[in-house]
Amino acid sequence: MTTPPTAPEIVGDVEGAAPLAPPRGPSLPSAIGAVLAGQLARARVARGPLLFVATVQSVGILVLMRGVVSPHQRATASAVVAGATVLVVAFVGLNLLAQRIGALKAASALDYYGALPIAPAAFVLGVAGAYAAFTVPGALVTAVVGVLLWGLPAGGIWVVLPVCVAAGLALCGVGAVIGLAMPRPELATVAGQLAMTAILFLGVIPAARFPAGLDVLRHLAPGTLAVDALAAVLHGTGSVGGVAWRLLVTAAYGVVALAVAGRLFRRALDR
Repeated sequence: MTTPPTAPEIVGDVEGAAPLAPPRGPSLPSAIGAVLAGQLARARVARGPLLFVATVQSVGILVLMRGVVSPHQRATASAVVAGATVLVVAFVGLNLLAQRIGALKAASALDYYGALPIAPAAFVLGVAGAYAAFTVPGALVTAVVGVLLWGLPAGGIWVVLPVCVAAGLALCGVGAVIGLAMPRPELATVAGQLAMTAILFLGVIPAARFPAGLDVLRHLAPGTLAVDALAAVLHGTGSVGGVAWRLLVTAAYGVVALAVAGRLFRRALDR
């Protein structure tokens, strides 16, 4: 008959056992997907009317410019249509995202995302990706209306999707930086609207019409290279390499902006 182990033996067995591994959170792609799905579900309900406003605003600019610019100026027409298309992305991804994150920060709602077992980059990328994806329908409608109004070839419409991806990264990244950097939500709203207005003028006005001193500012603004890429395709003068280069630089701008937003989000949680 075997005797039960004594207390020291039990303690020794427990002490000798391998320590339990700390619980691991979801992987970065899974965390981004979860945040993206949640933000898309919310945006579909709460941001639908605002997307409609953004689309109507851009279409209204196309109609206005069609009344004052000759349709025979094909380069100008292509620039106007491309600028109005990217303006939809700026309205939603820059202006509305800055307001949204500014409001979350003011209400201390960012602490909820900070308490989740996800990296700060997952929150920033998920929210930015949701707002960028939300701009695609309005941008497509604007581009189609612009092509019909100005008599441009419809073969370049396909470029709207990669333009929305690249410009969405850049403009949503800047919108996230504005929302996280501003100390009050009112300032985030004002800064987002001013930034969107700057994109309006820098994007819709053709690059050839800018004075010598302001063209540098136009090249530094996020999203203008994406405007130039779409305008070149609509004009029929864009090469695959030139369009790809402009979109890659725009996407790189967005990566840098999102990295800055991730650091600001971590800093906001530490306060």
